[in-house]
Amino acid sequence: MLFDGKKIILLIAGLWTGWSVWAQPLPESVIVLTMNDAVELARRQSPDILSARHSFRSSYWNYCYYRANYLPSLSFSSTPNFNHAINSITLPDGTAQFIQQNQLLTDASLSVTQNIALTGGSLFIETGLQRLDILSMNEKTYKSVPVIAGFRQSLLGYNQLKWDRKIEPLRFDAAKRSYVERLELVSANAVMKFFNLVKAQTNLEIARTNYANADTLYAFAQGRYRIGTITENEMLQLEVNKLSEESARLSAQLDVDDCMEDLRAYLGIREPSPISVRTGHHIELDEVPVAEALQYALASSPDILNMLLSERESDSRVAQAKGNTGLKADLYMRFGLAQTGKTLETAYRNPLSEQYVELGISFPVLDWGRSKGQVQVARSNRDMVYAQTDQYRTNFEMNVIKAVKQFNVQKNQLAVAVKADYTAEKRSDVARKLYLMGKSTILDLNASISEKDTAKRNYINTLYNYWSLYYTLRSITLFDFEKNIPITEDYELLIK
Repeated sequence: MLFDGKKIILLIAGLWTGWSVWAQPLPESVIVLTMNDAVELARRQSPDILSARHSFRSSYWNYCYYRANYLPSLSFSSTPNFNHAINSITLPDGTAQFIQQNQLLTDASLSVTQNIALTGGSLFIETGLQRLDILSMNEKTYKSVPVIAGFRQSLLGYNQLKWDRKIEPLRFDAAKRSYVERLELVSANAVMKFFNLVKAQTNLEIARTNYANADTLYAFAQGRYRIGTITENEMLQLEVNKLSEESARLSAQLDVDDCMEDLRAYLGIREPSPISVRTGHHIELDEVPVAEALQYALASSPDILNMLLSERESDSRVAQAKGNTGLKADLYMRFGLAQTGKTLETAYRNPLSEQYVELGISFPVLDWGRSKGQVQVARSNRDMVYAQTDQYRTNFEMNVIKAVKQFNVQKNQLAVAVKADYTAEKRSDVARKLYLMGKSTILDLNASISEKDTAKRNYINTLYNYWSLYYTLRSITLFDFEKNIPITEDYELLIK
């Protein structure tokens, strides 16, 4: 049976106003929290969200490191050394002789390097100067390199830069979505801890109310017993009820204290004041279309990006295995100008042309199938990853559909729970009045009290399930169904 949304909201408001002792004035030192307050505090200062921020910042700086690989880099280097020792020196005639050396070599170089993503190689331009001091002869010599340009390239190897371009932007995009997902999961966790306290405080208020009623009924029963209108067994039953409710009240108070401290710690509340929670909140009962929710989830969920990321990383490992086996060729070229002289001026005068080309080739002639085995292992792992991601994607879609259906059903269950709570409350009042008038038995009274308490707890549980499913749905779709907009964050603020 479905109920009108506005009537349900009014019914909830009236129910809470009429039933809850929390509506009474609270001491100024009590911290009053609504569910929205708890969610906002958790999203701002809970331990989970602080961890999520640090994780995102780490991903951001990894992404910055990746991007820097494609930008020119400027570097300075210098390796001065002092040599005062007897060393083996090769003479012009090819013989070697031990000669004592006493010299100081100082140098400095400045270079600009640019990586080439298309080929995986790098270009560089360099300038430098060296000075050699022969201390034993009080002589010095300079060598200048006004400019030199070079190129490094692996001709048949693995292109790290190419694969990083396919992987790292995807990884950073997944980190963004994961942070938003963590926000929604933090909200869901805050809702859980909030409703744990709601349930505990509800049980405490139920226990207090039941104890007060049991005490009144027991006092009334004593008077009726003295005039002989009820039996001793019935009076003793009422006394047992009173003692049971007193025990329930004490246990409920301990649960409230435990749940309160758990919520306080998670929300980062440092004030030691007691916390009182209120559940009054506008309840949206609009259905979420299954097809739209699935579309949002497939387009925005970090799980989908992580699946694609796993596939690309497996492809990258296959390419790396192929690049590390078989024929390898590395090319290094350097062209520039250089000169030497006794002075700085002569070292830069009429520089001479300088060229150097190196081609390195290697090929495994006999490796007993080792290279082939590495490639096959990488391919097998890639095929396994693809099979797993296909299954994960299927399971993901099923979970989204299941969550949407549960949420859509939950709103009707909530409407029924509200109606049942209201009806059970009225029945309990009627049963208590009938018993006082002597028109009902103790069994009917106990049954009405039990039904009232069960209905109240069922309402709180149903309300919790509604909001838990709501934030779960937001976390897997990254879509705000209330405002009808995608959920996002200002990522620039997170890295400051």
